[in-house]
Amino acid sequence: MAETVHLGGDTATATDASTVDTPPARQRPNRRRARSFARYAVLVACAVVMVGPFVWMVLASLKTDADIRAVPPTLIPDPVTGDNYASVLEAFDFWRFTLNSIGIAIASTLLQLFTASTAAYAFARIEFRGRGLLFGLYLATMMIPLQVVVVPLFIEMRNLGLVDTYAGLLLPTVVSSFGVFLMRQAFLALPKELDEAAVIDGANHLQIFWRILLPLVKPALATFAVFAFMSTWNSFLWPLVITQASDQHVTLPVGLSRLNGRFSTDWNVVMAGSVMSVAPIVVFYLFTQRWVIRSVAYTGMK
Repeated sequence: MAETVHLGGDTATATDASTVDTPPARQRPNRRRARSFARYAVLVACAVVMVGPFVWMVLASLKTDADIRAVPPTLIPDPVTGDNYASVLEAFDFWRFTLNSIGIAIASTLLQLFTASTAAYAFARIEFRGRGLLFGLYLATMMIPLQVVVVPLFIEMRNLGLVDTYAGLLLPTVVSSFGVFLMRQAFLALPKELDEAAVIDGANHLQIFWRILLPLVKPALATFAVFAFMSTWNSFLWPLVITQASDQHVTLPVGLSRLNGRFSTDWNVVMAGSVMSVAPIVVFYLFTQRWVIRSVAYTGMK
């Protein structure tokens, strides 16, 4: 209902608040709740898709052979058994393969940190002709999959006598195009005035890199270390190709592939081996994830 109100010489028409303000005020909270519900529903669905396979893997590793082959399949193991993990330890030299994976992953990560940070410093802070073209060509190598170069790479390693050696496992992994890109972005975020002030004080490029800029990009270094370690740990094709003659240099992912039978496979044992392989890298990531988050906030990388 509307009524006329006289204020001084002016005349205004006031509308009953219950007929105008109330409907939008009620609609806004409902719309906000609907948006929040849809957002959380999408997040929960994504979480289920991402975590679901890992949960299934852990539960399957605790099932008996009859339980995992039951039709229709069940999610919860009944009865729960830990014999599959003992079977993994008996199937191959698990601890030797694990030590090989740890050693190769640590050595590869340290070498990648060195090569990526030095190359990124050159691309970000040193002016030279053709720098942009060279960096573009370097990044283009990220589009070449390992399957394309694995044969010439193996022939090169064989000619160097590095087949079935730790050096043969390690050398192709010491350079990372992604690492150079990531570290270059971190160096570009630093002001040029730092270099100019250091040059005035008599510092050369090595001193600027090591004593001034490198400590400032520690979050990016830590993030790349996490990625490099996980990538090397999960690497399968190259270790499978280069370690053929003996078990001395075999890594854990290659060792797990031996659990697959020729005519049948004990999937509960394979799942137990997969859990034992994934557990160290999950623990490693949980301890280092704060560095990843800090680096994303620092470099603006998404």
